[in-house]
Amino acid sequence: MADGGSGLCWRWEPTELTRVLFICAGLALALALLSGRWQLAVFAAPMLGVLASSRWQRSLPPISVRAEPAQFRCFEGEDVTAVVELSGGPAALEICAPDRMTAEAAGDDGTGRWTFAVSAQRWGRYPLRAQLRTVAPGGLMAATATAEIADIIVFPLTPPASTALPRTEMPDRLGTHLTRHRGPGVEYADIRPYVPGDQLRTVNWSVSARRGSLHVTERLTDRSVDVVVLVDTSDQPPGAATAATQRAVEGAVQVVQSALRRGDRAGVIGLGGRHPRWLGPDIGQRQFYRVLESVLEVGGYQEMTGSLAPRAAVPPGAGVVAFSTLLESEFGFALTDLCARGHPVVVIDVLQDRVFDGDDVLVDLMWKLQRSAMYRNLRSVGVNVLAWPADAALDQVMGPLSGVRR
Repeated sequence: MADGGSGLCWRWEPTELTRVLFICAGLALALALLSGRWQLAVFAAPMLGVLASSRWQRSLPPISVRAEPAQFRCFEGEDVTAVVELSGGPAALEICAPDRMTAEAAGDDGTGRWTFAVSAQRWGRYPLRAQLRTVAPGGLMAATATAEIADIIVFPLTPPASTALPRTEMPDRLGTHLTRHRGPGVEYADIRPYVPGDQLRTVNWSVSARRGSLHVTERLTDRSVDVVVLVDTSDQPPGAATAATQRAVEGAVQVVQSALRRGDRAGVIGLGGRHPRWLGPDIGQRQFYRVLESVLEVGGYQEMTGSLAPRAAVPPGAGVVAFSTLLESEFGFALTDLCARGHPVVVIDVLQDRVFDGDDVLVDLMWKLQRSAMYRNLRSVGVNVLAWPADAALDQVMGPLSGVRR
């Protein structure tokens, strides 16, 4: 809530009435000097007295404006309803929406409560501002103020198709991925003789009757994996890297969504910049929204130091999917360190264009050779590098990973 005494910073300006009085008084004094008639000066004296009192009229009753709720969460293109309440005094209210966001008045109940329909076409964090305008009791001075009344968090939409994830050794935890290990499960594996300790529900009675001794059915286990998404948050050059940052965030959200839908645990690490942060892997729909907020730097991160991914953020055996422009050498060192720990690492190159201008053929060739050499160096240490073209979906780029085992 913004308060008229503390939260609102009023800017004062003269009203139309003040301007009219000033013009009339000035004309009367000018005519009095030119014509020598003192009656005109007497006529202007009351107006000058009223204008002189304007400096003592800069006082307003406490005015407050607030929105319910104070923070909104929605997806791209989704409409949310904001109720703005104005109290404390008469004032004109106008909602100022930032770029790429619309705020349309949906109704007024006549008691100082307005309803607005707010939507945004691109993900991000948007402040919703209210602009107030009111007139002092004397009518000579008007005041305007702007206050942030709500914080709107717009989450990115991801395609419904699931993306493939790098395969790794799975921990002994119930999940949905079929393995070659034998234990509790659904898929048939083999028939073997009964040994003391086997559960009776695993006995295959038809085979036992034919062979004259107890036999049990072995099945393949279903397990889950840990997936950690690594987002490059280091400073990027303007132009192509700006679009690449958007693709990195959208790709990270899509990978997390695919992992959580399969019953896996998913986490996120923002590596780069001055304050790298991370959110530990977890399961469930609540974790999906926590990851969204973490990617948008809303909250929920745990701060860390250094340029490498901390061991607490990447559980043993977890698969790592990184999104980066591969322009920072420190990010490459972090990928190499994760491979040395035994994690399967896949990095998606989200940079589509060159980071410099010009149509020099030689420079373009040197750029391609440098990127190819970087791909080769990363692959030589165990990092799978995949380019993400502009005309391809992420599930198409990561599709070949489903058949690759670490």
